[in-house]
Amino acid sequence: MMEKRKLRIGVIGCGAISVRRHLPEYAGRADVEIAAIYNRTRAKAEAVAERYGGRVCGSVEELVSMDLDAVSVCTANTAHAHDSILALRAGKHVLCEKPMDVTIENCEAMVREAEKAGKLLMIAQNQRFSSAHVKARELVEQGAIGRIISFETKFGHSGPERWTGTEDTWFFRKSAAGMGALADLGIHKTDLIHYLTGEAVTSVYARTATLDKRYPGGGLIDVEDNAWCIYAMDSGMTGTMHVSWTDYGQEYNSFVLHGTKGSIRCYDDREYSLIMETDDGKTDFLSTEGMLTNADQTIGTGKDQHSGVIDEFVECIQGTRPCRCSGREALKAMRVIFAALRSSADGRLEQIPENRV
Repeated sequence: MMEKRKLRIGVIGCGAISVRRHLPEYAGRADVEIAAIYNRTRAKAEAVAERYGGRVCGSVEELVSMDLDAVSVCTANTAHAHDSILALRAGKHVLCEKPMDVTIENCEAMVREAEKAGKLLMIAQNQRFSSAHVKARELVEQGAIGRIISFETKFGHSGPERWTGTEDTWFFRKSAAGMGALADLGIHKTDLIHYLTGEAVTSVYARTATLDKRYPGGGLIDVEDNAWCIYAMDSGMTGTMHVSWTDYGQEYNSFVLHGTKGSIRCYDDREYSLIMETDDGKTDFLSTEGMLTNADQTIGTGKDQHSGVIDEFVECIQGTRPCRCSGREALKAMRVIFAALRSSADGRLEQIPENRV
């Protein structure tokens, strides 16, 4: 029997998310070969190649011109569309880190190029793959807590400078990141709202603020370090989201769904990450794999850091499962994030008519 050919993967960018997730999870699969690496700082790419193999490329263009099946895009937010579109036009499947990009026009262009090329564009919304969230979705679909009425979600930690290793991280610069905590954390929870409820946000009222994060010189950073959003769907379902880079101490990651027959609570608890309470007075403490915290995935905590993102991407390419977070699916959450920024700037409710189906 002929041995199945390995998928040849190129990785663009060698920052923390690349080194902690993409590269080790690809390397952990017997059906994948890391064939090409690019980073603006060549020494980083060379160090990665020494550990994982692969040709070190001098440019994104050189990498996508190679005989590759797929590419991971792990660059700064403002480069996501550029690098993804180059790869798609070169006939490669693309796994792009979140957020898709920093303008809605670029996000839409990414989706168009993927569909034109007939290639998979997947966005790395890893919170969809948490066992607690997968179980919560199953319970919602089974009607375990009735019709969802409202939700609340919070995601906060002490800031990206803690795991990038520099107080002057690119996350703090609008020229590289485009936005702050909304792009880093808010996109996770907004996408998760869509995944767990089965509905898309169609209006938002938001406030963003820069309260504490500063450049080494002392001035406040030029992107938001906190954001508060009130989200609503056409069904009437309404909820809140708070994301923060100023939660000093233990990271906080939660999602609560309230239905007509009970509630589901998802927390980053190591023992019970999902609790279901129903109107008959019953409480179920469900022991699932603890959620991966930001620290697990960026600085390493000794916990198994397997996110499921790479498995999903590889198996979608192989045709063994459908993609749970395609570019078109992720586009719905990006529309909400951009609407939240407009709402904060204008001080008014913003509608998202494109999310109405």
